[in-house]
Amino acid sequence: MAVEIDTKMDICVVDAGANLVAFARMDGAWIGSIDISHKKAKTAAWFTMDTAALVDAVQPGAPLYNIEHSNGGLITFPGGVLIKNSNGEIIGAIGVSGSSVENDHTVAVAGAEVLK
Repeated sequence: MAVEIDTKMDICVVDAGANLVAFARMDGAWIGSIDISHKKAKTAAWFTMDTAALVDAVQPGAPLYNIEHSNGGLITFPGGVLIKNSNGEIIGAIGVSGSSVENDHTVAVAGAEVLK
């Protein structure tokens, strides 16, 4: 998917406990996106939801405002997606960074589907 949309990305996969399982960095992808992709995957795994679902809850005045500063740094914008098995059980998460948050999310969803 990342190749199809002509973007260079860092892609991180963690297990359900947020432990690193796999990582891929496309040639020319931003170095800063290495950490971001890992944090997106960890955030999704730790909170058992896609990072896109956190966007509204972390705005100023919202109940989770500033949560991104906890747990050694979280990422609370799209690009972290849960990976579920065929029974719907969470088996991990994928984090993608290197493009717009919309593209990151799209690639993460595609990756999660492949890893089912």
